[in-house]
Amino acid sequence: MKVTLLQTDIQWAQAEQNILEAERMMGENPDSDLYVLPEMWSTGFATEPHHIAHEEDANTALQWMQDAAQRHHCAISGSVAVHLSDGTFRNRHYFVDGRAGKTFYYDKHHLFSYGHEDQYFTPGNDHLIVEYEGWRLLILTCYDLRFPCWSRYATGREYDAIVIVANWPDSRQEAWQVLTQARAIENQCYLVGVNRVGDDAKCHYIGGSVVVDVTGHVVARCGSSVEALTYTLDKEELLFRRSKFCVLEDRD
Repeated sequence: MKVTLLQTDIQWAQAEQNILEAERMMGENPDSDLYVLPEMWSTGFATEPHHIAHEEDANTALQWMQDAAQRHHCAISGSVAVHLSDGTFRNRHYFVDGRAGKTFYYDKHHLFSYGHEDQYFTPGNDHLIVEYEGWRLLILTCYDLRFPCWSRYATGREYDAIVIVANWPDSRQEAWQVLTQARAIENQCYLVGVNRVGDDAKCHYIGGSVVVDVTGHVVARCGSSVEALTYTLDKEELLFRRSKFCVLEDRD
């Protein structure tokens, strides 16, 4: 499966501008099966979402994801701050399958209390594993990366790759590097992690979006600027590694 990481410099609360940039990057990197955008890619990490979060039933970012996925005959993954009809705000990671005409979502479970995300957003309590092009993809968002039990490969929660989107700041970049590899190693899976670059009012971001293979090796990594990076995940290699070194059979 051909995956393109879209490491963007998110313009604060400028959905239309961020959509244009995502469209440009996709157009310059055609024919991928899956494009992955950062966390809250259309607004920036809005921990106080009033007047910034999109209404879900009139969500220009989601509408663009659905339209672009159909036009490019691909899937697009990325999170958006949404305001639901019940009054709650969600950090909602959408996976839009343009080939099947389906939209899936995962509401971020571990809200970033250090940044007060939990004061405004409502957490999700359900895992999401999407089946796409013969792959089972576990969908996660940013802070979830720090919690191995939530992402653990388990009976009834089997998958082949983790897709995680983030706004992970420069000050904790080493943790991003270590934890992305750790989640891939302990679950014997690929991990696709997409971070942002640039600045918001509180943090500086230096990207480092990655693809990690089943052995924990970083097989592709973005630098510290706006970048699109494409890598092809190898299902046969994944199955071979799992069958040769059967760690998952001894899991708790």
